[in-house]
Amino acid sequence: MVGQQQPVVTGDAVVLDIQIAQLPVRVLSALIDVTVVALLYVAGVLLWALTLNDTDPAFSAAVLIIFTVLAIVGYPAIFETATRGRTLGKMALGLRVVSDDGSPERFRQALFRALAGVIELWMLTGAPAVLCSMLSPQGKRVGDIFAGTVVISERAARQAPPPAMPPQLAWWASTLQLSGLAPAQADMARQFLARAPQLDPQVRDQMAYRITSDVVSRISPPPPPGTPPGMVLAAVLAERHRRELDRLQQNPAASHWTAPPPPPMPMPPGPGGFAPPS
Repeated sequence: MVGQQQPVVTGDAVVLDIQIAQLPVRVLSALIDVTVVALLYVAGVLLWALTLNDTDPAFSAAVLIIFTVLAIVGYPAIFETATRGRTLGKMALGLRVVSDDGSPERFRQALFRALAGVIELWMLTGAPAVLCSMLSPQGKRVGDIFAGTVVISERAARQAPPPAMPPQLAWWASTLQLSGLAPAQADMARQFLARAPQLDPQVRDQMAYRITSDVVSRISPPPPPGTPPGMVLAAVLAERHRRELDRLQQNPAASHWTAPPPPPMPMPPGPGGFAPPS
């Protein structure tokens, strides 16, 4: 079950489209994690009773306290840090914890979530978490609010793959400011490019000019004069997708476009720097 689509603005002012995990899926994920922790805790207590029964009572009690903290706090904090936002329950249901800006969860955030979980999940049996998640537009529990995180679904319906970057526009796309491009405009451009081969040529040209005019008005700098509308949309979407991957994979140095500037195109420019349909 997939949650609602929610835009997230990264630190580089790039809009990401993510699928917020719905409450029932998160509850089931939490139940799996609680079961895992309970089994580990029972096994640990049995081992503690068998091995430390004859030792000093103070030392034995200290070991039990440390083990309890590791089971309740250490399990989610260590797992989410090591797997970039996933526990066993989240792995089973395709969920992941990410920062509000779309970047991978950090240890500090995982620790905040785990400490808050002691109260809202264990001591109060999850009631504050459920209530807060129902009231939050992003489905956040109390720990997410304090940590600055959100739980997303990685099993969202797959969209069509992003268009390939036109090599002659790679240099221009790498300089784009995309903060003004809303998810709605990006989705419309993506759907148009996917359906363009099936459209009547005259209708396709008119739609391309209209959609590209809208996109160009929301980005900067404008495309090189004479660039065909379809190439403009492909370059914008490919660059937007590249920046999303860089942010989510925490690999900002990857996939930089380094193609040289293209030679001037012979097409006469229209409004917005690209050729209108004839």
